[in-house]
Amino acid sequence: MTPEVITILMFITLLIMIFLGHPLAFTLGSIATIFGLIGWGWDIGIVSNLFITKTFGIMTDFILVAIPLFIFMAQLLDASGIAEKLFKTMYVVIGWVPGGLALATIIVCTIFASSTGIVGAVEVAMGLLAGPALIKHGYSPKLTAGAICAGGTLGILIPPSIMLIVYAGLQGLSVGKLFAAAMMPGLFLAGTYVVYIFIRSLISPEMAPPISKEESMRYSLGEKLKMAIESVIPPLFLIFLVLGSIIAGIATPTEAAGMGAMGSVILTAVYGKLTWKILKNAAISTLRTTAMIMILFIGGNCFSAVFMGLGGGETLSGMLLGIASNKYIILSLMMIIIVILGMFIDWLGILLICLPVFGPVAEQLGFDPLWFATLVCVNLQISFLTPPFGYSLFYLKGINLEGITMMDIYKGVVPFVFLQIFTVVVCIVWPDLIMYLPDKIFGGK
Repeated sequence: MTPEVITILMFITLLIMIFLGHPLAFTLGSIATIFGLIGWGWDIGIVSNLFITKTFGIMTDFILVAIPLFIFMAQLLDASGIAEKLFKTMYVVIGWVPGGLALATIIVCTIFASSTGIVGAVEVAMGLLAGPALIKHGYSPKLTAGAICAGGTLGILIPPSIMLIVYAGLQGLSVGKLFAAAMMPGLFLAGTYVVYIFIRSLISPEMAPPISKEESMRYSLGEKLKMAIESVIPPLFLIFLVLGSIIAGIATPTEAAGMGAMGSVILTAVYGKLTWKILKNAAISTLRTTAMIMILFIGGNCFSAVFMGLGGGETLSGMLLGIASNKYIILSLMMIIIVILGMFIDWLGILLICLPVFGPVAEQLGFDPLWFATLVCVNLQISFLTPPFGYSLFYLKGINLEGITMMDIYKGVVPFVFLQIFTVVVCIVWPDLIMYLPDKIFGGK
């Protein structure tokens, strides 16, 4: 069987299995087993040795130890009440401006994202806190849903992000450099949300009415300042502890994750929320999420190993490189493929399927691996908001907020999807948005 035929059959089989609803990890592993046996003459020894080697490599990858530590940190912070204090502060400080509560939602999501790195933790917390408040004050259900969903997705891009750690582990990149590279695009994306909401609120004030002056003036300037210090300083300390230690070279990502986990325990205790039940629930949730990620890792690595070993990678790379002579056309095609896959597969599955092919192609085209990695991660933000299987849409629907329907959620995220696409385009046109911080901190090429 030729590499071309194997490439086509593997991807057709993968798509069919996904659309039939089979779990992605087992789908990838089973396809890898079947085609590995077919491609290597039904020699089970070759296939089993390859899978054992790949699995052992994952088990001994020190960088991946950071994943459960960051997940544990996110789970504890979710229970600590930090998000609640942040939103209450932003509610009082900027709730009086047009669209103020929606702006507060984005700002809190940005700060909370910098402390957790988990979309589900950020979005569920903000949905429960901000959703009822926005609806109560007459905010449009569409704008409410869009702001919460879009703000929640920032947790997967702004460091410390699980996605960035996974990408670094898959491609052998520096986690510290990838964290630095993703910081400015993440903040730029959050900035576009803020600008859009503010302008939309000015044009259509009935969609986002400000809170009354009486409600805003209930607190004195000193009280507002005290609230800001008490709610903002603790998460900023945690961000500095984790990101600062990595970027300064004081600690490895895994060591920094350990410090972050300990910091989250301390903050939860300071806020009086640390109980045995919370610790137990955080540990169980961490175990479940980590197990899900690692089984996907194993299945994806086995799939990639068979696919590349049978010549599929070279075939697909040749097809992409033969489409056009302009490297930006090929880059655009790769970005479009990621967007389309994001409608049906989660970000981890996309990385495991696409990176073995797209990584070498990007390198052949002369793109900086760090720049390309960050561009892919910015693009993967879109997958959380695109129907029919955008995770953020279902996170918010799962909260079951009164006054917000599934159609409101679908319509509400549309402007934010376009803002995410705009950010991807800006990163391509203006590469320094990605490369400025890593070049300044770690030095240029």
